[in-house]
Amino acid sequence: MLQKGKFVAGITGALVMTFLASMAGAVTIGGVKPGEDVMQYVNRTKGKFDQTTYQQVIGAANAFKEGDEGLGVAADTEADRVNARKLLANTKIKDIFENPLFVDGQEELIRKTTDKAKYNKIKNMTMGELKNFLLTKSEADIKAIMGGLHSDVIGSVVKLMSNDELIRVGSKIFNPLPGSKIGAKGYIGARIQPNSPTDNKEDIQMQVFDGFSYGVGDIIIGTNPVDSQLEATLRVENALKEIVTAFGLEKTIPWCVLSHIDGQAAAEKEEPGSTAIWFQSLAGTESANKTFDLTIQKMIDYAKMRTGPYSLYFETGQGADYTNGHGHGFDMVVHESRKYGFSRALKQVTAKAKGVTEDQVWLHVNDVAGFIGPEVFKTREQLVRCCLEDIVMGKLHGLVLGLDICSTLHMPVTLDDLAWCQDQIAPANPAYLMALPTRNDPMLSYLTTGFQDHVRIREKFGFKVNDAMWDFYKKIEVIDANGKPTKHFGDPAWVYYKFRQAKGDKRSFKEIYAEGQKKIANVRGRGVDLAVGYGENIWDLEPVTNKRIHDLYDDAKISLWAEFTPEFIDSIPNAVSIKSKAHDRENYISAPGTGEELSASAVATLDKLAASWGNKAPDVQVVISDGLNAKAIMDDGHLMPYLKELKKQCKKAGLTLSDKNIVVTGGRVRAGYKAGETLFSKVGSKAKAVVHIIGERPGSGHHAFSAYLVKVKPSTWAKTGSVDHDSSKVLSGISDTGLVPAEAARQTVKLLMEM
Repeated sequence: MLQKGKFVAGITGALVMTFLASMAGAVTIGGVKPGEDVMQYVNRTKGKFDQTTYQQVIGAANAFKEGDEGLGVAADTEADRVNARKLLANTKIKDIFENPLFVDGQEELIRKTTDKAKYNKIKNMTMGELKNFLLTKSEADIKAIMGGLHSDVIGSVVKLMSNDELIRVGSKIFNPLPGSKIGAKGYIGARIQPNSPTDNKEDIQMQVFDGFSYGVGDIIIGTNPVDSQLEATLRVENALKEIVTAFGLEKTIPWCVLSHIDGQAAAEKEEPGSTAIWFQSLAGTESANKTFDLTIQKMIDYAKMRTGPYSLYFETGQGADYTNGHGHGFDMVVHESRKYGFSRALKQVTAKAKGVTEDQVWLHVNDVAGFIGPEVFKTREQLVRCCLEDIVMGKLHGLVLGLDICSTLHMPVTLDDLAWCQDQIAPANPAYLMALPTRNDPMLSYLTTGFQDHVRIREKFGFKVNDAMWDFYKKIEVIDANGKPTKHFGDPAWVYYKFRQAKGDKRSFKEIYAEGQKKIANVRGRGVDLAVGYGENIWDLEPVTNKRIHDLYDDAKISLWAEFTPEFIDSIPNAVSIKSKAHDRENYISAPGTGEELSASAVATLDKLAASWGNKAPDVQVVISDGLNAKAIMDDGHLMPYLKELKKQCKKAGLTLSDKNIVVTGGRVRAGYKAGETLFSKVGSKAKAVVHIIGERPGSGHHAFSAYLVKVKPSTWAKTGSVDHDSSKVLSGISDTGLVPAEAARQTVKLLMEM
């Protein structure tokens, strides 16, 4: 099942640090003179303006994060950070505007779409004065100037604020979506994320009904697909559309399949009306967006097309650019800010195409903070800081900014830590949060906000759901006339009954309700959790389900540290065992960049294999890596059925398959690309393919693996680094309880023949 990922290519830890070893470092800043600014400091210490030092000083002003350290822009000590902030506070807005941290087409677009008249009013402010302005002035005063703030300025001013100050700013700027209360003061909405390891319609729809039963879900219903091919995209789009149209919610909430925007456009062309809002992951630079198969012009063209009621939905996240090898020497906060600047520019394009003002465009951004892993940041405190920074930056760009307050299973952030994080962040009033039946995503294998977290946050902070959707919850009787939960609260079978009624089903309540309960059992039987009822409080997960989620968490921690055993490697037919540059499992997890480079001995081994082929190189080479879950490869009924069927299907398709299976210990996704470069750079002109089998992130309980497929000509393999995630297709969720291995192998060969 083809998976392009949540906001990155794949879900197996593909985001890794290409330049960790060469770029890691810390910034020291000493001897700051009274009143000195960044420009003066750089010129004084370097004798002239130096771009690298400029980037380092701006980066050093930020709160510590591991990703900035890897980029070489993190302050060495707290004293260095204080000095960097002093310099930044003394620097004028115009100096940052006139000296961008990095120039490419995306920065030029942001510059072009920054309001020049508003900029001219504030350009002589220092960053310290801007901070004070944001803290002391009214929302109206801030909105009068914020269109004149370049993304680099916005990404710099938040560095000067404490968490409490970020909350103060975030809690007074609001940019609600047109005709709604989403993004308004006192409202926190929800994106229901009904993911299924097999894109099963029943899994998806019952999760939506589950959310509705808790009065959750008002901004969008959005599924991350496993299979992003056109037929599958249409199938899931229509499963979501069926719910929205049956309940008459077309003017209240859109639906979306989070495949690549090209796929959504193709779905709409194939079946007009099948899509409601179009999604895309965005990066902060042109080069990083290339890994998403995006160009600026492509996104502008799509923005011009979105003239209906619902326009565009973007996902971002600190660290995505850096971990894809496109950090360009500047810090993660400014990268993130530039994603919002790109979003603001596209919002302007859509507004012009529609002939309306920007505030009449239904466009929002979801900041997926914490999705990448400990190479970006590790702790719950860092997660909170990241979210608060992003809330303020998004709002200052005039955007509706939601959050995926999340963590991966290889971060030291627990299930229970997430509730603490939510409580720290909620006072800044983000527009919305993610919403799953539990905190554990059954397909993406990461931790985020559960339905009952929304109930708790509403109760604790007094936040509301968009009025139109709250009226709907009253209509289906999960909320009473006084806004209180009814006896049907937390009962997805009841919502299923109301859905069937809305569809014109004339069967009795007893018959339909029993069918709904059977569907709940079916979904749970496939390993997809549903929340039914509640514990001691209405915001508590029911105890049995709560225990299961914690058991899955414990299993994930065991899986994360598992390694291929010698016996398992010996059981693989004709295994060629090699290693990445990761010297042990701890190094592999803490420094992911080591896992995407092959060791010198591994390269030598592959050189010998390539030489043994002579002029008879096979069409397809299998590479098998442990990834973040070696158990996913080692479990019975996983790898061997896949390899057996792959061999059969390759022969049937006329593809020659290497009789050797390359096994990589400590392998990341890019290790497969490196193997292809070594093996296929000098083998004629016919396209050659690598099928890279790799263990996915643990946490779902499925112990699933993915297959990354690349098929390019030897001339492309010969160009080091030219093969990246934008060159690959991904089949994910492969396991005996998900996409069964034999079927995955059949789909693998089908895709190879199409590539």
